[in-house]
Amino acid sequence: MTAGLNAAELAAATDLKLALSCRACGSSRLDLFLPLGSTPLANSLLPIDSDESLPLYPLNVVRCLDCTLVQLREIVAPERLFSEYLYFSSVSDALVQHARGFVESVLAAEKLGPESLVVEIASNDGYLLQFFKAAGIPVLGIEPAQNIARVAEAEKRIPTLARFFNRGLARELATQGRHADVIIGNNVLAHVPELNDFAAGISTLLKPTGVAMFEFPYLRDLLDNVEFDTIYHEHQCYYSVTALERLFTSHHLDVVDVLHVPVHGGSLRLSVAPRGSRPVAARLRALLDEEQRWGVDTEAPYAKLASSAHQLKASLRELLDELKGQGKRIAAYGAAAKGVTLTAFCGVGRNYLDYIVDRSPHKQGKRFPVNGLPIYTPEKLIEDQPDYTLLLTWNFATEILAQQKAYMAAGGKFIIPVPHPRIAAGD
Repeated sequence: MTAGLNAAELAAATDLKLALSCRACGSSRLDLFLPLGSTPLANSLLPIDSDESLPLYPLNVVRCLDCTLVQLREIVAPERLFSEYLYFSSVSDALVQHARGFVESVLAAEKLGPESLVVEIASNDGYLLQFFKAAGIPVLGIEPAQNIARVAEAEKRIPTLARFFNRGLARELATQGRHADVIIGNNVLAHVPELNDFAAGISTLLKPTGVAMFEFPYLRDLLDNVEFDTIYHEHQCYYSVTALERLFTSHHLDVVDVLHVPVHGGSLRLSVAPRGSRPVAARLRALLDEEQRWGVDTEAPYAKLASSAHQLKASLRELLDELKGQGKRIAAYGAAAKGVTLTAFCGVGRNYLDYIVDRSPHKQGKRFPVNGLPIYTPEKLIEDQPDYTLLLTWNFATEILAQQKAYMAAGGKFIIPVPHPRIAAGD
């Protein structure tokens, strides 16, 4: 299992295993198309005064040649990744507003009332379920990160189970008569290592008339827009509709609708229902046909991403070298998971960056996994006025640039790295 790992990777091997078969269909025909080197775990932030060194884990992306599912070759134990977590969804105003709109669309489409139940898997701090609760709909959150589950219950009064969702938990809830009218899983499908167990749990928990809705970054957007930095160990899989239809069909569920939404650099909102219970939307069939024309089951789009990622790396380092050569000072914004992949793959650390700022109080006063860069509040940009700031959370560029008007008005400029490095300056 650990053959071929280097010394740094061997240090992590105790909670690492390799996927030798597809997580969805079980095929052993897995094609490695994007090796991203080795990185620390994306959310493994350290105290500012810690001198601990973090283990590195190999990060390699494969695609199943039979069912098309894109997935990591390496599996890090979920308990290692999610039992304590530092990403709080409520920190992003844009994400909270997106959640409000999502809930409003569900309330308009589904006949929900005081006898209904909405279950959210990976419910985080209750940022989404709070809007169902405000509408008088009973809710239940399932959030494996115990620290975040406590916040959801204490601050938003959202009943939350601090557990991983699987078929076993679904059976427990069903036995208690807690079948769901609506199941929501936003940005959770990517985190699931045991896909068939998860899909079986959805089938078990849903009412015969219910619907499950999932949002996840869209594989085509990831490939076409060079969003390789959204690949990290917490994200086990990267989805096309083609792959998900094959998965859910094998568990007596129909994929019945799909909507393309702009959040997180391009995502899909997929609706799944018990077999035969709902009509299949024409736009779903249209998107499946479009994926075939795009080449979801061919080599071309995957090879293109690998080439584009290396081009982005070269371009970013060239830009940063030029700025450092001019004596410019550079910081970064966003101690995000995607930032770990980007900086590790591109070799961007203390050689270019002085520090990182982040809006989350849960990250401030800690050290970034790559090179142990210190993390400060965003106000540091105004106080220190670095010449340039590398925007690691480029998926929230509009929100962040609006928040940082004062920094930009004073001459500060942001570097947006994806899909190609470019500079955004103030007016």
